[in-house]
Amino acid sequence: MNQVISKDGTVIAFDRSGKGPAVILVGGAFQYRAIDPQTAQLAALLAPHFTVFHYDRRGRGDSLDTQPYTVEREVEDLDALIQEAGGTAAIFGMSSGAALVTLAAARGLAMTKLAFYEPPFNAGDDRARQASENYTRELTALLTEGRRGDAVALAMTTFGAPAEAVAGMRQMPMWSLFESVAPTLAYDAAIMGDGSVPAERLASITVPTLVIDGGASPAFMHNTAQAVAHAIPNAKLCTLEGQTHDVAPQALAPVLVEFFQA
Repeated sequence: MNQVISKDGTVIAFDRSGKGPAVILVGGAFQYRAIDPQTAQLAALLAPHFTVFHYDRRGRGDSLDTQPYTVEREVEDLDALIQEAGGTAAIFGMSSGAALVTLAAARGLAMTKLAFYEPPFNAGDDRARQASENYTRELTALLTEGRRGDAVALAMTTFGAPAEAVAGMRQMPMWSLFESVAPTLAYDAAIMGDGSVPAERLASITVPTLVIDGGASPAFMHNTAQAVAHAIPNAKLCTLEGQTHDVAPQALAPVLVEFFQA
């Protein structure tokens, strides 16, 4: 395990593997190294081509969590990793991690290329915004009351997991690992805002960008990917046939290698 110090003094833990141009992997909700074997597999598949940085976002795993939280501090964490990587890096963001990297790109961090998979933005209509506001309000209340397990269950069912499956997971030993990062669900909610596609922000991104979605994901995810790709100047859209939001590293890695090496 390696460490880098962010601008506010927070220790950010990461694994480094491979050799070549730097690629930084940015996880989505819940993801951190101890419970995220898929991103570790993705790192291993990329390592023959790149120097890969797989890190725990603040408040997760071996990274610390200076309070109060702000989205800007997460952008600074990513900037610290870019500096550790030599001053520039290609970036891949997963799900809500994709929303974070769009913020970082819009702020001008030194990215050579940017790719991300299924940022979970919504249509931006009144119903979608209200659902997002309701989720954030309920999540905040549960975390304030210290009900981490209920906060995790709320997030999982909101993200589409069947309630009965979540109930079964609560009986498993690894549930405590999800509870340990429950407060970071509020961080992802802050990054997502009202959930609508941030067209103005996306329009300011000048780095070469690849937007990826899964062909077996719900239609709204593909519609969102199209909207995001349309909003970013000269962005490309790639659909991985047969893949869902739980994308297989073996399907994702070749696309990233081709894009980052082009």
